[in-house]
Amino acid sequence: MRLVAEGLHFSYPGGDRSVLANLSFEVQSGTSAAIIGPSGSGKTTLLSVLGGLLPPQRGLFRCTDDDGLDHAPADVATWVLQTVSLLPERSVRDNVCLGAYLDGTPRDLARERAADALAVVGLADRASEPAGVLSGGEGQRVAIARALASRRPLIFADEPTGQLDASTTAAVLDAFFALASRTIVLITHDETAAARCDIVWHLVDGTLVRSEAGQKVRR
Repeated sequence: MRLVAEGLHFSYPGGDRSVLANLSFEVQSGTSAAIIGPSGSGKTTLLSVLGGLLPPQRGLFRCTDDDGLDHAPADVATWVLQTVSLLPERSVRDNVCLGAYLDGTPRDLARERAADALAVVGLADRASEPAGVLSGGEGQRVAIARALASRRPLIFADEPTGQLDASTTAAVLDAFFALASRTIVLITHDETAAARCDIVWHLVDGTLVRSEAGQKVRR
């Protein structure tokens, strides 16, 4: 999925500055892009605009498939957010299966994908437990597994490894970047995670500044 933003502007009512100011970029299909910046710089707002959760006041954002057809982000993207949204009474496995069900995946195949994704994030032994008993970090790992179980071509990830230890973070990033056919937009404070992306941008004064740290080897 190719992403193109042209002249995006966004400001909150009563704000004294634009959160996004004439922001433009392009991400080619199958490419990973990291956006980094200090708290309050507008990273989450930008991700919300890209995902269609907030409309820009001006500008254009397009998601285009390999055949040149435009798609609404909600139809082609899966999300990993800082606030984990799980069904606490359902099993960990059932929560991960939701990612596969978004694509109309049959139940048996969805369960296979869920098992594989839970193994990646180190929670295979918790699959049958209710999600409500998990710690915050474990819940974040379930949310990541849910995204991995989906086959949607676009992933928006907002600080997906913020609650994880170093070894689990490495495993999660390995899994993310093994998804060669997917386009990934990663919001992060983690310079190590950002450096594994094809493109690294800093969000500065409402616009994106390309970093020389991009185009590094992923592994």
